[in-house]
Amino acid sequence: MSEGASESAAEVPQQASPAGGAAVAFIFVTILLDMFALGLILPILPKLVESFVDNDTAQAARIFGLFGTAWALMQFVFSPLLGSLSDRFGRRPVVLLSNFGLGLDYVLMALAPSLAWLFVGRVISGITSASVSTAFAYIADVTPPEQRATMFGKIGVAFGAGFILGPAVGGLLGGMDPRLPFWVAAGLSFANALYGLLILPESLPPERRSAFRWKSANPVGALRLLGSDRVLAGLSLVTFLAQVAHVVLPSTFVLYATYRYGWNARTVGLTLAIVGLCSMAVQGLGIGPIVKRLGERRALLLGLGFGAAGFFIYGAAPTGPLFWLGIPVMSLWGVAGAAAQALTTRLVTPEQQGQLQGATSSVQSVSQLVGPFLFTLTFAYFIGAQAPVKLPGAPFLLAAALLLLAMLVAARTLAVGVKSPAS
Repeated sequence: MSEGASESAAEVPQQASPAGGAAVAFIFVTILLDMFALGLILPILPKLVESFVDNDTAQAARIFGLFGTAWALMQFVFSPLLGSLSDRFGRRPVVLLSNFGLGLDYVLMALAPSLAWLFVGRVISGITSASVSTAFAYIADVTPPEQRATMFGKIGVAFGAGFILGPAVGGLLGGMDPRLPFWVAAGLSFANALYGLLILPESLPPERRSAFRWKSANPVGALRLLGSDRVLAGLSLVTFLAQVAHVVLPSTFVLYATYRYGWNARTVGLTLAIVGLCSMAVQGLGIGPIVKRLGERRALLLGLGFGAAGFFIYGAAPTGPLFWLGIPVMSLWGVAGAAAQALTTRLVTPEQQGQLQGATSSVQSVSQLVGPFLFTLTFAYFIGAQAPVKLPGAPFLLAAALLLLAMLVAARTLAVGVKSPAS
């Protein structure tokens, strides 16, 4: 895409859906229920894997990394397909299929008698977990470009709220029965699907839909879109590096906190709840004023810097209370995600928003293919007998370095300039 085409895409008016604010509220609830269900199993799944390998933490870390990689591979293959299907048939059916698929996945994992069945559950989840990327396309459909960073931040409150309640409740339920959080998550996912079936309106009217093309519905074709514009390519690289860094949290946090600080499931769940609370405060109250004052470009750089500082604190903290000091610092990383989302949506036409979100999900999936092995193997190595020095926080220090690299790439990319009323 040429610079002229980019500017043209940025200037295409985004007509709000007739549903307006009500439609955004429906998407907010959809994401909230999704994140709550995910948060329920977050403190339990790594420990469930560990129980199948005789409580060998290093071996569990390797297997859990394999699980994460398989999930990401399914996302890489299917996200562009679902994004293109949402451009052709609308966002609503994709969201509904995702929720029904997640419900079935949680039921399967609740019944799983072995690691093999847990693995199958993660594969199914990877195929069906498209509601978040489709939800961002939904928001782009109904929100003017200059308001998207703020709106993405408000939708991010749903992520924080889900992670406040989900891990805390999941830790308590897991203390009673390690399978119980999966059953509750399944019930929530099915309730979410029913909610969408009855209430969720469509955001993409027929006249704004595009034809389905296999060349853009496969991962290679989707990634070609991101390389069609220099700024879009640079921002995609920033997203990739940031997403690789983010994988350190779901892939190693539970095992790290248990190993280094001796935390049980309840403490892990409450810590994740604090993370969610701080994230929700930044997403709901901080992003709008920060982006308005600094602009999307500087907000992106600021967020990446705080993320790097937060990961450094996580990796260096010798005690649990010191780890907690890094949580509010880390929460400001959320500013970067909303700013990057807003910047990229300006660079494509309204008919390509689903394709863009599918392509972005593919980039994230590649990062999740790399991340689990990168961080779990780093963790396993630095707590193993062969390590030259015991350094359990090594994965978080590596994540901090990746965010510093992303910050440098963003600075060079944004020096080119993006037409943005907010900057």
